[in-house]
Amino acid sequence: MPPETFQIPIDADPAGVTAVAYPANDGRRLPALLVLAHGAGAGQRHPFMTAYAAQLAERGIDVVTFNFPYMERRRRMPDRAPVLEQAFRQVVAAAARRPEARGCRLFVGGKSMGGRMATHLAAAPSAWPTDAPPLAGVVVFGYPLVPPGGRRKGDRVTHLRQLGVPTLIVQGTRDPFGGPDEVRAAIFADDARPPVDIVGVSGADHSFGVLRAGGRDPESVHAEVQDAVVRWMQPLAGG
Repeated sequence: MPPETFQIPIDADPAGVTAVAYPANDGRRLPALLVLAHGAGAGQRHPFMTAYAAQLAERGIDVVTFNFPYMERRRRMPDRAPVLEQAFRQVVAAAARRPEARGCRLFVGGKSMGGRMATHLAAAPSAWPTDAPPLAGVVVFGYPLVPPGGRRKGDRVTHLRQLGVPTLIVQGTRDPFGGPDEVRAAIFADDARPPVDIVGVSGADHSFGVLRAGGRDPESVHAEVQDAVVRWMQPLAGG
């Protein structure tokens, strides 16, 4: 089935935000729904988002993407974190009410900033939507630990150490926001042991792009990442 575009009303904007549902391949379907948020600079129609949503759906995961309010209104500056978080929660609740979500374990995730907001939701269980199923896990594509060439903006680590939900962070070794070793060292400092798995992608940047000179095929790298995500989600989904 082709992707389906629909609108979701949210508190931050009476007009709501646009979302897209990518139905899972029926022949490979897992009982899992992933609500996936975009990064700071590009919305849900960015090629990374559409490709990953489509490929994860092909691998059996129902996926819903959406635009944050600022992106929906074509503003350059992201909304503040509380606005992003509340919009994310309302999208989660709406996605969980869709017929295909019935009986699915619920996951949240995102690219860069969207992934960071997903971890914020997971770290605040008391604010989780009351009409949504419990959160089964979090998937982050490129955690923005430190801005390139700059210092860390605010505290992007403490809440990760407090996570009680299984979380997967996929990080390229050439990521200018921090490689897998840097992310691992930050999260597991001071004997913290949250349920976070960190997968490094050799030679990859923030969007898992690789240099052809390194001898790796870019498409196969993305496929490896997508396969790794499904393998990680499968036991959590009970599939």
